[in-house]
Amino acid sequence: MEEKARILVVEDDERIRQMLRLFLEREGFAVAEAENGVEALAKVREENFDLLILDIMMPEMDGWETCRRVKEIKDIPIIMLTARGEEMDRILGFELGADDYVVKPFSPLELVLRVKALLRRVRPRSEEKKDEVLTFPHLTIDPQARRVKAGEKEIRLTPMEFDLLYFLATNEGRVFTREQLLDKVWGYDYYGELRTVDTHIKRLREKLGKGSPQAAEYLITVWGVGYKFGVEK
Repeated sequence: MEEKARILVVEDDERIRQMLRLFLEREGFAVAEAENGVEALAKVREENFDLLILDIMMPEMDGWETCRRVKEIKDIPIIMLTARGEEMDRILGFELGADDYVVKPFSPLELVLRVKALLRRVRPRSEEKKDEVLTFPHLTIDPQARRVKAGEKEIRLTPMEFDLLYFLATNEGRVFTREQLLDKVWGYDYYGELRTVDTHIKRLREKLGKGSPQAAEYLITVWGVGYKFGVEK
């Protein structure tokens, strides 16, 4: 029997914690709770979790600082949960290592879909073992180890960033709209969140560029359409 995925819900509002526990356990997940960032960090140090649902506006330690510290300890996928929906808040969350971002009020069913989609991406799949390493000038992508090397530098990517890069690289030269990328990479309807793609492309370029400027240039903007991965022949 497959082991249940363990999820830590970090939220200072007990009603929201209980609601999330109810919906997640109904879908077969094992759920633990923390009411603030300090308690969450202690649990992350002591236990193993497959994913964190992390509120931002909390006492003692906010979600951004908690996200940063968690990522220093373990590379656990994180979904940020917040009442604030400004673009700069989302960018900050992604920069600190968050993998997804849900704005309150939200649909519990939608959040469960996002949890499932994110876990599918970060959990090894049997068919992925057959995937070969993608090698381009100045860039190497290893899907089995989920490692990326730009120039001589290994680049640390979030699960979402890796999947976006890998998807584009395996479809070299093909142009995808933002809607198509949200569907193919995120795995569900992300209506109204088209800028999420732009944010991830921007972060990918910045990270790859630190290893090799040439590697960053593979991510090409096709104005008025979307993006593609292109290598000069």
